[in-house]
Amino acid sequence: MLRAKRQLSQGSVEEEGPPFQRRRSSIGRAEENNDRNRHIPPQEQEIALPTGGPTMYYQPCSNGPIFNGAIYGNIQNNMQVSTLDGLQFLYQHAAMGAIHESDERYPPPLCQAGTRDVVVGRAISWYLDKSGRKKGIMWVHAPAGFGKTAVAGTVTEKLKAMVIELGFDPIGATFFFWRTSPERSSPARFIITLAYQLAQSIPELGPRVEAVVKSKPDIVKMGLELQVVKLIVEPFKSLPNLDAMPNRLIVVDGVDECINSDRESRVEKKYAEDQETAQIRVLELIRSLESHQLPLSFLVLSRPEAWIKQHLGSSAFRDVVEPLDLYEVGDHMNDVAKFVRAELSRIASSFGLESPDEKWTDEELLVARSEGQMVYAAAAIRHIDDPYGDPRQLLEDLIRNSPATSPDISHSTLLSPLYELYGQIMRSCPRRNRAVLIDVLADIMSGYRFTNEAYKPALEVLDRFSERSPGCGFKALRPLHAVLQLESSDTSLHVGNLFIHSSFREFLQSPHASPHFSVDVSKRQEWMLSKMLDYMTSIAFQDVVVNADEVTKFVSLNIWDLWCQGHGQILWH
Repeated sequence: MLRAKRQLSQGSVEEEGPPFQRRRSSIGRAEENNDRNRHIPPQEQEIALPTGGPTMYYQPCSNGPIFNGAIYGNIQNNMQVSTLDGLQFLYQHAAMGAIHESDERYPPPLCQAGTRDVVVGRAISWYLDKSGRKKGIMWVHAPAGFGKTAVAGTVTEKLKAMVIELGFDPIGATFFFWRTSPERSSPARFIITLAYQLAQSIPELGPRVEAVVKSKPDIVKMGLELQVVKLIVEPFKSLPNLDAMPNRLIVVDGVDECINSDRESRVEKKYAEDQETAQIRVLELIRSLESHQLPLSFLVLSRPEAWIKQHLGSSAFRDVVEPLDLYEVGDHMNDVAKFVRAELSRIASSFGLESPDEKWTDEELLVARSEGQMVYAAAAIRHIDDPYGDPRQLLEDLIRNSPATSPDISHSTLLSPLYELYGQIMRSCPRRNRAVLIDVLADIMSGYRFTNEAYKPALEVLDRFSERSPGCGFKALRPLHAVLQLESSDTSLHVGNLFIHSSFREFLQSPHASPHFSVDVSKRQEWMLSKMLDYMTSIAFQDVVVNADEVTKFVSLNIWDLWCQGHGQILWH
């Protein structure tokens, strides 16, 4: 039998055999070392390797390595705090990117002036209702693309503008779920984030929340149901004259974007099961808060997923939930027409076109194509607002160019016009770059971790690891400025947050909706894992722990995650 032999780096032990055999050998030794470590006290397991460069440490209580003390992974270590600033400690464990005013969400999505007035007005009137008949939870629901997040932001802004009139800040807390953000895609930090904001927005509540955190700092690692009681319910109940306290609004947007249950399981879970569990848990946490008769109201916004609709329609919720169907409220076509007119006028002025206030030839057709979906109109406007193109010609091309194939009526949905638009945007990308484009999209959809999560450094690491020319990934993505935040002024924007709207990600993941551009994330991850294993067998041990460059760190952070996701089992066979 022929046997492949690799020249190993200096200082390592020479091995023979095909690549996967060597991988099995090294993995086997790692597992043996882990077995031995289970019988060694943690303080003896933890080692600091030689300095002189970015040092990697082994930390037994973490799922990720540490480079120069910066922790990557889901940390589960014990916490001991002596002189503790309770609210600062809570802040450090909150998902600050989920808050309305966060830099991660800047600028926050808001409704165009004069649009969605009916639903915004209904939500504000419901909150201000003092008749005693108001239900504690309002659920605003609509399919993707109808501006739920913008409605949530606009309600928040309008109520904040009423502080002087009301004599208090009516917004108690906000939480905007987002499926591509590690902090905002699971309920793990949901209660901590609400508690921190309530402690800030209600001055008399702050000291009581802080006292809880000082006496029990490990509350941030306890179950969410216990956090509800300890961090919110009990501090509220300890306040004198609770009945006289003004009611505050908690805004929770995108419950359907909460897709990770953040719970360990011994059996492999399907994605749909995991997200259903997570979303129902969020609803139950909200119901628990509402049931304690606190001076709080809850504005919840989401898509009408079957399990969400069924749960909120159950006997436990029916008497406390006020449903509001955004799809059936207001004049969506008129709202889109107002938005398009304002945006085309802005574009005409910025490009120095004549008569910016005059209607464009294809303006009404664009509005008609949207079918009332604001996300369609917004994506189309971003596409034609290209500094390197003629906006009038781009709009004409968008309207006149029909899809390459007829729509599949059997898979037609409310999102079909939007998916057709996404297909047109993808077809506008240079054909010679499409293979690279699909690979890069798969990479940013895979949830890889980086020492620098900002999208430009992350794309540079992916280019180097995939042996692409420097800057190739960014150049391939650049034509997608209508659907990706590539021109964001936020240099720290997380690579996983590049998608402007989650519907584009869903389009790419659906072979039916995107037969020519569908992205197989799992297949790409298998390829990445194979390449990572080859990479690790080709470098010296000291390069991993002492002289680690960004590519080595990237491999170290992700190789075990990919293996544990099951991709390693495929390679094994």
